[in-house]
Amino acid sequence: MDTNSVIASLLRDLASVQKSTQSKWGYQRAAAAIISLDEPIEAFLQPGGTLKKIPQVGPSSSQVILEVLRTGSSPTVERAIAASGRTGDIEKSRQLREHYLSRAQVVAALRNPKLRAVRRDEYRGDLQMHSVWSDGSQTLEDIVEAGIARGYDYCAVTDHSYGLPIARGVSMAKLFEQHREIDRLNDRYRGRFRLIKGIEANIHADGSVDMHPTELSRLELVVAAPHSGLRSTADQTARMIAAVRTPGIHILGHPRGRKYGSRPGVSADWPTVFEAAKQSGVAIEIDGDPTRQDLDYDLARRAVRAGCHIALDSDAHSTGELRYSETAIAHARLAGVPAEVVINTWPVDRLIEWLARRST
Repeated sequence: MDTNSVIASLLRDLASVQKSTQSKWGYQRAAAAIISLDEPIEAFLQPGGTLKKIPQVGPSSSQVILEVLRTGSSPTVERAIAASGRTGDIEKSRQLREHYLSRAQVVAALRNPKLRAVRRDEYRGDLQMHSVWSDGSQTLEDIVEAGIARGYDYCAVTDHSYGLPIARGVSMAKLFEQHREIDRLNDRYRGRFRLIKGIEANIHADGSVDMHPTELSRLELVVAAPHSGLRSTADQTARMIAAVRTPGIHILGHPRGRKYGSRPGVSADWPTVFEAAKQSGVAIEIDGDPTRQDLDYDLARRAVRAGCHIALDSDAHSTGELRYSETAIAHARLAGVPAEVVINTWPVDRLIEWLARRST
């Protein structure tokens, strides 16, 4: 059992039934602190049954933690939920937190020598991230320097396409400007690092993407991802199959579009989608954003069985979020994904050749 995830989930439940905004924020901060710990919460238990001080975790949250450590549940939280009259809503939210890893579980999976799968030291570069050109806070040079600091050989800039204005989607004119800057950076860092010209295209309801084929052909890498219909219970298998069969698409990004505790994402016959992706030569992404973790280790295992290539990405919007790739790697390790099918482990020349072949 991932005790950190259990406790964080309970603290989120407690936050959601608070009448005081201050109390709500306090429990939310405590939940975020617990799920972000590198170590299991059990490591913070002191002799005498007290907790070591954890930043952002106050006395009320500590009481919930100690209840869980002693009994596996929290009467305090359950009483608050029962008194709120929102038991049904809470239960729905709990169901939308399944197959998410806490940071402690990520660290454990990265370190576990018994997991025979792709390793962190085999990871050569991140293939989905966003810059100041759309909705990110990192410059292109920030991405290069941060990538080098993490030991990467390359990264792809995949700002949102113009069809998603809510995410400050990039126009084609601005994209050409970005490409000129990428060319300058690649000249400056030649032999040390390669910045790949990418985009995150939006998948429409019919499975088409929001860019013309001639526009897609101007990119080195295209991630296609759903950003609508993410709360619908209707089957969307046809939509996702149409997306992976679109010429010029390299990666199916965060395929479900799920969000921790708030939405289930796309409902589809995923083995059928994975088979279509394999036939089309499209990689399936494990998105490491902690609120996404999509695909999770269970679905990732099915994608590998179908013969798909896998992309492990951070979906970073700032340099501090580059470590989200570790969450993706952890899911891959738990799913038993071998390094040879992970495109992020390939040398840059092999990757660029594969991208070019798919583009044509």
